[in-house]
Amino acid sequence: MFVDRVAVYSRGGAGGAGIASFIRRKGKPRGKPDGGNGGPGGNVIVAADPSISTLLEYSRRPHRRAGDGAHGEGALRHGKAGQDVLIGVPLGTVVLEPGGTVLADLVEEGQSAIVAQGGRGGLGNAALVNRNLKAPGFAEQGEYGEEREIIFELKLMADAALIGFPNASKSTIVAAVSASRPKIADYPFTTLVPNLGVVDVGDRPFVLADVPGLIEGAAEGKGLGHEFLRHTERARLLVFVLDPSSLQTEDVSSQYEILKRELAEHDPRLADRPAIVVINKSDLVDSAPAVLAQVPEARLVSGVTGEGLVDLMAEIARILSELPLERPEETDGGYMLHRPVSSDLSVTESNEGWVVAGKTAERAVAFSDLTIPIAADLAATRLRNAGVDDALIAAGAVPGDEVRIGEIVFEFQPEEDHE
Repeated sequence: MFVDRVAVYSRGGAGGAGIASFIRRKGKPRGKPDGGNGGPGGNVIVAADPSISTLLEYSRRPHRRAGDGAHGEGALRHGKAGQDVLIGVPLGTVVLEPGGTVLADLVEEGQSAIVAQGGRGGLGNAALVNRNLKAPGFAEQGEYGEEREIIFELKLMADAALIGFPNASKSTIVAAVSASRPKIADYPFTTLVPNLGVVDVGDRPFVLADVPGLIEGAAEGKGLGHEFLRHTERARLLVFVLDPSSLQTEDVSSQYEILKRELAEHDPRLADRPAIVVINKSDLVDSAPAVLAQVPEARLVSGVTGEGLVDLMAEIARILSELPLERPEETDGGYMLHRPVSSDLSVTESNEGWVVAGKTAERAVAFSDLTIPIAADLAATRLRNAGVDDALIAAGAVPGDEVRIGEIVFEFQPEEDHE
């Protein structure tokens, strides 16, 4: 089974909690704060790995979670960072959000992208000391890691792609000119897995792909539609393989027109892609001139007898040597989309009061003990500085309303200047 599109559920590790600790000295039960910070949670990272060829592993085990950070300790001992999780994917994998937004296009070895950020570790009381807070008896809790669904979509990284109807014997051609040994049989849709073979033409080797057979309506999803057409997008050269045998209901000229139309409907850029046209199965042709007259730019070959294959491979190598090395869809070896960080603050009204959501607000109240007045005052200052008070007032909150942030519930008491 070839898997070229899978959903993966990723979760960054939770950050460790900071600790409230004090140096113990004789006669001084509470000395200088020395509580360490919690370690940050690990990240979930996707990286292009040439040793991996399919996405099958992630269809079997779609959940990936990074390690949690360790808690801080006394004597300024900070918690250990959580272990990152590295997801290796084949070169040519596109990472998307479920809605289709592209996060990364990984086409070169070592390219990587963080898809789920680990949570920040909480500050220990030693890190909370400031001019107004000399000996805090509290610390911050760690944050939860980011949790998200991502989609992996694999597109083949071939130099040239063989494109034709089912039973055009494209797999036979690949097997004849390379070390590829695809499954071959005399019935439609033998090839359900794109096969790649390395063809060695002197000092100009190239990768040749056998794209599974297309049918009319493939661009609309008929047959396996987009599942097959996707694999033509990165090839630098297209090789149309036409079948003159009785296995096809369309003559070679009709096949050629249908294939060109399906490619253009799938992606208009494919209409301008360099291409070669071949008519396979010359060993079954009664009149070569009659067949070639239907598609004058085509050449006759046979995957079974090998007729014309040496010259065809030499011509493919020659054309590829004259084309840019960049893949048609790529810029600077792929791309990653970096979006500006936007405010995640939201305020909604519920039957029990107001609910404030967002990492900024949750971070502001993430203390180990909010019953300590100084900790509560610091949390209130952080919320005010983060714009939570203004957002609540804009939404219609009034003093005395109940406000929930995560598991914390408190009474809204804005500063006097907001009243």
